[in-house]
Amino acid sequence: MAGRGSRLRPHTLTVPKPLIPIAGKPIVHRLVEDIAGVIHQKIEEIAFIIHKDFGKQVEKELIAIAEKLGSKGTIYYQNEALGTAHAIMCAKDSMSGPIVVAYADTLFRADFTLDTTADSVIWVKQVEDPSAFGVVQLNENNQIIDFVEKPKEFVSDLAIIGIYYFKSGETLRSELQYLLDNNVVKGGEYQLTDALENMKVKGMKFVPGKVDEWMDCGNKNVTVETNSRLLGFLHHDGENMVSANLISENSIIIPPCFIGENVVLKNATVGPNVSIGNNSKVENTTIKNSLVQNHSAIRNANLDNAMIGSHAIFDGNFTSISIGDYSVLE
Repeated sequence: MAGRGSRLRPHTLTVPKPLIPIAGKPIVHRLVEDIAGVIHQKIEEIAFIIHKDFGKQVEKELIAIAEKLGSKGTIYYQNEALGTAHAIMCAKDSMSGPIVVAYADTLFRADFTLDTTADSVIWVKQVEDPSAFGVVQLNENNQIIDFVEKPKEFVSDLAIIGIYYFKSGETLRSELQYLLDNNVVKGGEYQLTDALENMKVKGMKFVPGKVDEWMDCGNKNVTVETNSRLLGFLHHDGENMVSANLISENSIIIPPCFIGENVVLKNATVGPNVSIGNNSKVENTTIKNSLVQNHSAIRNANLDNAMIGSHAIFDGNFTSISIGDYSVLE
């Protein structure tokens, strides 16, 4: 998660993308919970690979996420964008035993049982347009026999979503080290897929883990959409997402919505598919399909497909907006 999240600016100018809240919880927190739900094993350690410029406060928040899940949290730095293989190797000291590698800007819903007999399990999702993704090919035994990047002709519709299980962290580390030592690069970067290809050639067993839903958080529009979809799933699961200390005056909440702590609603219609962070105030406003972070104030607005950062003030009649932390429009 060392990238700067430039496609999600201005929201990532002050907060790293994986810490942006979706339905009231940071993306990376939800991702780790989702992974834990699939592997059904205790997670001993969570290693976060970040850029050193993220700062000590971000590091404290990440360590706290690990500790909430009963795990040790460790911070590593990737200060140059040298590819996925290089990023993973920044955490080489934590790569022992069975490990999961995940890119921290995606969420998923899945109900599969992890095949711990395989050398590796690669999370995949069936997609309509495989040409936009890296995909896997399977044989008649449901084993992965090939990796194809953005195929121009149809070979498979199972897209790789960026989450991988490896039975042996030591084996993966050795394969990644080979890429670094021999300067195996593509486009100036060291790629995880090259290590996977080498492992496959050596006869290691790869199998797919098929997810039911795959939700991206790459830019503003898809992040708002992911927030809406996740709210729907959580509502269906019966999760209460409205804080007990909500102050509501002449207002309506249309589920599904997440309403954080100490939120004030006055003459407002909120929902469906809205997340409002802690200590925010919404007044004389209609808002749907939107994401508002913490300590913000929204007045006299009609919002749809909006994303508003923390400590922001918005007063007006704009609709599809995207304003970052500490912005003021009034």
